[in-house]
Amino acid sequence: MPPLGNNRLVQAFAALHSAGRKTVVPFITAGFPDLETTAALLNEFVARGVRVCELGIPFSDPVADGPVIQSSYTQALAAGVTSDAIFETVRRFRRSGTDQRGAGEPALVAMVSYSIVFRRGVRGYLADARDAGFDGVIIPDLSLEETDPVEQAARELGICNVMLVAPTTSPRRRLEIARRSRGFIYYVSVAGITGTRDRLPEATIAAVAELRRQVDTPICVGFGISTPEMVAEACRVADGAIVGSAIVKRITEEKDKPRERMVEEVGQFVSRLLAPLR
Repeated sequence: MPPLGNNRLVQAFAALHSAGRKTVVPFITAGFPDLETTAALLNEFVARGVRVCELGIPFSDPVADGPVIQSSYTQALAAGVTSDAIFETVRRFRRSGTDQRGAGEPALVAMVSYSIVFRRGVRGYLADARDAGFDGVIIPDLSLEETDPVEQAARELGICNVMLVAPTTSPRRRLEIARRSRGFIYYVSVAGITGTRDRLPEATIAAVAELRRQVDTPICVGFGISTPEMVAEACRVADGAIVGSAIVKRITEEKDKPRERMVEEVGQFVSRLLAPLR
């Protein structure tokens, strides 16, 4: 059974904690606008100091994603992006960075619907994801009561099963989810779907601060974070801020430009998000 201490996601947050630092976790859709751009964006983010990245696995009926991410999924699927193609892209990304990144390689987490996992088989999907170079999975449509097979397979394979806590989750259930989550706890900042917002609810800040006192597992806040100010606000109490729709929106706006220019401009946006945490 591979120990999670060797997992890049666990190592990344341990290193950040030792350095007294917080982080931004960028989310991008794998294969949008194409897989070559996905790999280029990952390299760009790493060059700008990102330690953890989240890749959305395109799905036709996502349960929690707003129109920006839904549209990126639709376009990636229309272009023929598959799980196998994503795994191969991640595998090449890992191989290409062996010399340059070494032990500083970024942790990669897949946000994936349970329908995709179930179709391949829980153990088969997690094994393929791990072998490709993923360090964790987030399965947003998997309830606490149904997570045992995923949790067991993830533990045996040395991959993190990152679980979500919603603002509507009761305190008792919230704590149970948090104690079973590995790598980090994904705290959903608001009820509803992903999308940019102006600020985080005070209730979310208070709830994350309370959970922080109860568990040692890193906590990252996601859904709606779109500005450096919101990153700073989230990281007053959390270990990281997940930014998705705001990044995918910029990719959408810039995708018709030459790839190198688009990647640089998206990278500059991520640098601005990171600035309050330096």
